[in-house]
Amino acid sequence: MRSVTFPDGRTAPALGQGTWYMGDSAATRAEEIDALRTGLDLGMTLVDTAEMYGDGAAEELVGEAVSGRRDGVFLVSKVLPYNASRAGVVAACLRSLRRLQTDRLELYLLHWPGPYPLEESIAGFEQLREAGEIGGWGLSNFDDGELRGLPSGRSQGSAAGPQTNQILYNLTRRGPEFDLLRSAREAGMPVMAYSPIEQGRLLGNPVLEGIAARHGTSDAQIALAWVLRQDHVIAIPKSGSAAHVRENRAAVDINLTPQDLAELDAAFPAPRAPQPLEML
Repeated sequence: MRSVTFPDGRTAPALGQGTWYMGDSAATRAEEIDALRTGLDLGMTLVDTAEMYGDGAAEELVGEAVSGRRDGVFLVSKVLPYNASRAGVVAACLRSLRRLQTDRLELYLLHWPGPYPLEESIAGFEQLREAGEIGGWGLSNFDDGELRGLPSGRSQGSAAGPQTNQILYNLTRRGPEFDLLRSAREAGMPVMAYSPIEQGRLLGNPVLEGIAARHGTSDAQIALAWVLRQDHVIAIPKSGSAAHVRENRAAVDINLTPQDLAELDAAFPAPRAPQPLEML
């Protein structure tokens, strides 16, 4: 599994696991836990969740899934913006830690820009980092302009500064390529791409299917391989079954050819002007 390096020097696999919409149903709980554990076995040891997902149910599911193997997991969670005052960040993190049955998070992210000044949220993150309850902090759904002026962890030579920005990025959401991805690379800060297959809506596209036929793979694997082609991008697809997890893992080994990339560019054009960052 290829790894990606954060500004503070820590690394994580380029392909992780998302948990949006997981933990909502008792009927699928065992299958979802099996999927997460299968991913861990395959090297997809970055697991992303959030207090918002199922009002904490996804965190509880993740806590059960990683029980007994926590030390091998790069755990990421997110705080809701309306909980992101300095004291609120700390309190929300402690609630997440209890649900996850752990004493620390590798990364803790602000889910999207909210009502509190970012400096106040960062003060809460730094308090948690200094206490050892998080290894580092980052952002989610922040546009390029909203990141300007923030210190980078690399420039400070420590875990201070944002370690990542989690964004919506896939073949149909290429806006970040115009500015945000370039700025992140220059800052030495990887991005995490959520919904890299557009929650399944990319499936059935004839161009993707044609490329998949040449490679002997699925269209979903081609869409995921396209996101993974950049060495500073971490993809975090959600998978509710072990079979789907194995299919995602195989996408890491797909090498898209210049012909493949040209066909995808024609079908899904890159942006030619700045675009607002999209969210799901």
